[in-house]
Amino acid sequence: MGQQEFGKAVLEGFIARGDTIAGVFCVPDKPGTKPDALRADAQALGLQVFTFASLRSPEAVEAMRSLDADLGIMAYVLQFAPQEFVNIPRFGTIQFHPSLLPKHRGPSSISWPIALGAKETGVTIFRPTDGLDEGPVVLQKSCDIGPDETLGEVYFNKLFPLGVAALQEAADMVIQGRHVEHLQDEAQATYEGWMHDDECQIHWAAPVDHVYDLIRACNPAPGAWTQLAGVKVRVYDARKHRVGKFVPGGHRPGDIVGATEQSIAVWSQGGIIEIFKLRPDGGGKMSAGEFAKQRGLVASEGWRVLVRS
Repeated sequence: MGQQEFGKAVLEGFIARGDTIAGVFCVPDKPGTKPDALRADAQALGLQVFTFASLRSPEAVEAMRSLDADLGIMAYVLQFAPQEFVNIPRFGTIQFHPSLLPKHRGPSSISWPIALGAKETGVTIFRPTDGLDEGPVVLQKSCDIGPDETLGEVYFNKLFPLGVAALQEAADMVIQGRHVEHLQDEAQATYEGWMHDDECQIHWAAPVDHVYDLIRACNPAPGAWTQLAGVKVRVYDARKHRVGKFVPGGHRPGDIVGATEQSIAVWSQGGIIEIFKLRPDGGGKMSAGEFAKQRGLVASEGWRVLVRS
């Protein structure tokens, strides 16, 4: 059960090691969108594919029952799967979540640890219950978050392959009866919702670390945003510079301190964010230096003498 490239990778991983796939559940494609990668792959492989608008429906429950499956695998599933559905396979169902539960329950669990400045994240394989991401844990794997790593780098380079391997390991543990389920510690639990536009707005008056972490957490999508030279832009590649002394001249957070051939530098609290890549509202991604030229920003690198080495 799943969708998109992660669901496809999980499917192909189980097939590659010789497992038999009883059936595949995918979300229906939305009008005007490209076919889901998992569904397209499963159909090309000649597998039995189901696309129910809801897994709560009697038809979905009956479809699962008809498969006579040993184990259910939930790989990136946004649909609610009731107990009546997930308990049908002989050994139940296991689910993937890209955080170290009970921290960061919710739909944007890769972004939030980065935005909050965490140095570690990971994946959890757990038993799905009627509470969102609240079921007992079967297996966890952790990885570091580098100080400059973006959402895309953490996901594709670390959590994606870690998650595929963890689902296979957990499946073997459950089938062989070697797993021990641990209840999540509710005292340590956190929940964050989707990282939408309100959450992605840059507040330059925040500490420079917070601003930089937010930019990393939203790169490559949805992109942290701000008003720059009178235009709403989404910020992607950037660098953080600390300024550890008083600078006279009335500089305020959000003020542009200078521009170069490649970048635009903006004041925050305690430092400067140097922006290298951005996307103006209604346009495509571009070099911040090119944007500066288009907007007539004065080229200046004098601010670099303020930066703490």
